[in-house]
Amino acid sequence: MHKAGIHVIIGTPTYAVPTWLVKKYPDVLAITPRGPNQYGPRQNMDITNTHFRQHAEIVIRNLLAHVKNHPAIIGYQVDNETKAYNTSGPNVQRLFVQHMQAKYKTLAAINKAFGLDYWSNRINNWADFPSVNGSINASLIAEFAKFSRKLVTDYLAWQAAIVREYKQPGQFITQNFDLDWRGYSYGIQPEVDHFAAAKSLDIAGIDIYHPTQDQLTGIEISLGGDIARSMKGGQNYLVIETEAQGFPQWVPYPGQLRLQAFSHLASGARMVEYWHWHSIHNSAETYWKGLLSHDFEPNPTYEEAKAIGSDFNRLSPQLVNITKKNDVAILFSNEALTAFNAFSFGWGARDTYNDMLRPLYDALYRHNVGVDFIDPTCINIEQYKLIVVPALYAAPDSLLTRLNNFVKNGGHIVYTLKSGFSDENVKVRTTVQPGIINQACGITYSQFTLPENVTLKGALAEGEKDNAVQKWMELITPTTAKVLAYYNHPVWGKYAAITQNQYGKGMATYIGCVTSTTITEKVLKNALEAAGLWGADQALQFPIVTKYGQNQQGKTIRYYFNYSAVPQPFTYSHKDGNELLTGTAVAANGQYTLAPWGVMIMEENGQ
Repeated sequence: MHKAGIHVIIGTPTYAVPTWLVKKYPDVLAITPRGPNQYGPRQNMDITNTHFRQHAEIVIRNLLAHVKNHPAIIGYQVDNETKAYNTSGPNVQRLFVQHMQAKYKTLAAINKAFGLDYWSNRINNWADFPSVNGSINASLIAEFAKFSRKLVTDYLAWQAAIVREYKQPGQFITQNFDLDWRGYSYGIQPEVDHFAAAKSLDIAGIDIYHPTQDQLTGIEISLGGDIARSMKGGQNYLVIETEAQGFPQWVPYPGQLRLQAFSHLASGARMVEYWHWHSIHNSAETYWKGLLSHDFEPNPTYEEAKAIGSDFNRLSPQLVNITKKNDVAILFSNEALTAFNAFSFGWGARDTYNDMLRPLYDALYRHNVGVDFIDPTCINIEQYKLIVVPALYAAPDSLLTRLNNFVKNGGHIVYTLKSGFSDENVKVRTTVQPGIINQACGITYSQFTLPENVTLKGALAEGEKDNAVQKWMELITPTTAKVLAYYNHPVWGKYAAITQNQYGKGMATYIGCVTSTTITEKVLKNALEAAGLWGADQALQFPIVTKYGQNQQGKTIRYYFNYSAVPQPFTYSHKDGNELLTGTAVAANGQYTLAPWGVMIMEENGQ
């Protein structure tokens, strides 16, 4: 690699254990709620196990001692797509009990906070603390999920500390985080607290996989990039894995690989790395194809990657390390995710927290609105003009009060259903719902139901299909809020579905039901306009996608993408400049056309 002028990131080889280790120490395999793991798959070990940690440290230290002075190395990756892998055997349960003792001090506090006086779940002696594997208590399950995420945070910090003993000045430490998976990268990872885990790293890394061909939208590229960039407070990140050919249905049309690569850069990536170099010939990933096919010969995807490499080589001074400043953030919460998923829309429902988050993110993407992600640990929410809050089902009083104050002081918030419903221990509030945020939202409700033949009526109403209310509806009574949409139903028609309330200097919008894509986009447009965030870029609309930022020379870079198979004309509504791919001048308010699956990159004149 060094002879070929290629830099190297060394990965610690700890996410697949060898046969001899399992034979010598069978306890390295995790015990999960389904029983003991079997040898064969990767990531089948208990990351807390003493024997595993001992031998993981030996192999890390031996590898790094051998390679640490090699001039090709620019950084180190600790483990890969790390999680706790459902480890929950007796040793992990003991660690969890210790965690509970340290956090809650007494069993009386736990019994009260978690509502364990139900179905004989009360615990009266620490020695009787049961395994959570059989628990029916959502509060206890959620606390164990939080504990499991911390196991991952601590494990990666442990590895990073070892690597720091060997790495040279200027070399970085990263990790390849992944997202919730729906056959492709979909949403917030339930099993890892990315923001906490990233604190031990120098730079965030992520893998991003997505549909392609006619299903290519760029949304997952943007989502993964925004999450990765936000992990380190806006710092640029590495795309450690993305598809070249991938699954058979992912083989890209001509031009799509190039479109995807520049889409990563536009969100703040400083590297795009394909998994993998060549397609392998046996075992589990035989049909996950790399840049080269099984014959090792050049192919159209490989040739397009070469062209991308040439563009990157030529344009990196203008495009790498772009700085982005966004006025809109999505507030997500791992705790709310776990709690929402425990109940969703009732027993047997399959909808998850990410099913609430994605429609909001997707609508902002289609409106060409740049987004950061923040979590409850964010200390400077005031830097944003609009915060979008999906299904904040579990949250402490302090967070909800902060959000009320954000609105009172001039901020705008869009909430969805089930926000504010329970406290941080998934205990439903006994106060008026939505808990605490009802002050800013200017609404109350005490009942909810599943919609049957319910549509919307009012200012936001659309056609019958778009007006359909889906899956859940809260029966809202406004106190001071303006109603944007009522339920259209002979019984529920007196209740509000979507409201907007002026509170202090700001405004809070509340969506009390699951709405169609069209209605969701209208609600967010309404909120963006109220916050003064609707401009020329938002007029373009999908399939034209535009993103921007400041480059290292202080100039504004504007990307324009066409996520469709037909040419797309558009008006360039910013300063005069140059189109970097062709080297041609562009004029303010000039008319240009994006080729099918095409990209244009404008560098504005001046600073």
